[in-house]
Amino acid sequence: MSTDTRPVPELAAQIVEQWRAEEAELVDLLARAQRGVGGVAAFRLGPTPTVLVTDPAAVQHVLGRHPDRYVKRSHRARMLVGDGILSATGDAWKRQRRRLQSQFTGTGMRRYEQRIAAAARRTAERWEEYRRTGATFDVAEEMRGFALDTVWRALTGMPLDDRTDHELRSVERVVAAMPTLPSNAADARDAVAEDLARIDAVAHAAIDAARSSGSAGSTEPAGLLRELVEAGEQFPEYTDRLIRDELVTLLVAGHETTATTLTWLFLLLDRHPEARTADPQTLVSETLRLYPSAWLLPRHAIEDDVIAGHHIAAGTDVLVCPYLTHRDPALWPDPERFDPARFAPGADRPGQLGAYFPFGLGARACLGTQFALRETTALLELLLPMGPLTFESRPKGAAYSITVRPDGPTPAVLR
Repeated sequence: MSTDTRPVPELAAQIVEQWRAEEAELVDLLARAQRGVGGVAAFRLGPTPTVLVTDPAAVQHVLGRHPDRYVKRSHRARMLVGDGILSATGDAWKRQRRRLQSQFTGTGMRRYEQRIAAAARRTAERWEEYRRTGATFDVAEEMRGFALDTVWRALTGMPLDDRTDHELRSVERVVAAMPTLPSNAADARDAVAEDLARIDAVAHAAIDAARSSGSAGSTEPAGLLRELVEAGEQFPEYTDRLIRDELVTLLVAGHETTATTLTWLFLLLDRHPEARTADPQTLVSETLRLYPSAWLLPRHAIEDDVIAGHHIAAGTDVLVCPYLTHRDPALWPDPERFDPARFAPGADRPGQLGAYFPFGLGARACLGTQFALRETTALLELLLPMGPLTFESRPKGAAYSITVRPDGPTPAVLR
């Protein structure tokens, strides 16, 4: 290692103590570290420093160039997703990624087009009825229903039924509870045991149905779940438990992020009605800039390294924060302003790979990026022509969990 490296500059202890006294969100502490120290900044919540990374070159270094040096540790969502691809590491993760990757690119994506369109039509028909009757509806609930229906069709080949929808509310409850659960894994599981049992019941019923449809020689296009069941017939590592974990991982990652993105998009359009004429793809891209699918990407340095001339000791926790990179005024002029024109063809925007990464970056970037973008634009193409929403009330702010969610209900009418 070079001898001219220097320690990562550290946020003053009194600022950390002030943050503690205010009982503010973690994102507020990270923002103070970025503003006060820079794009590679350290702060202490315990005896050893944590390093925040928001500088694009440093982001690319951690996520893009050296994912083998900066690895995931035990994921806080493991109680929910088990050993699914979101939390898997090492050789197991490589095998699982290879198994799933072909499902979300090229030919694999084409098999989902009709299922995405059917889910979008189902939601559009509901909205037409809301417009006809003037009924009030919750936008976040609608987006949750659409996104869950879409991923359920992709997984099982079947539309989401009311009973399954009701049981899968447990997923949302577990995700919402995660920030406040006990730090001890066993205690945390006990706190949400009933919801986890409901999720397991739905998952195992779906696995049994996929196995039955395969053995019956169904001519229907296979859902992704049947692909996983068939993998279990060839590869011993694909036990029913791992298939369950992959199914729940895809449910969580496949609907929570999309639903949140679409909800923020409609809230932003309410504040910026002039943007309604923008192309749906630019609307989605700008919404993801302000509210990336994963707002924080924790990593753990397993060997000594150097980032931007700063020494990173093995054992250091590193937090890569798309949320703050996307709001950096040095990269994005007037960064708090909602402006879909930033993503129009020929627009002037940051060219660095680490300046915009709403779905992550590098080897562990989200597998379902193309799926998510396709389903959001498919829905917007049907809903936006119906006219603007009128929100009866708006959330006061954001809640920072696995995603950045609006922190309250979103009742609206469609005139």
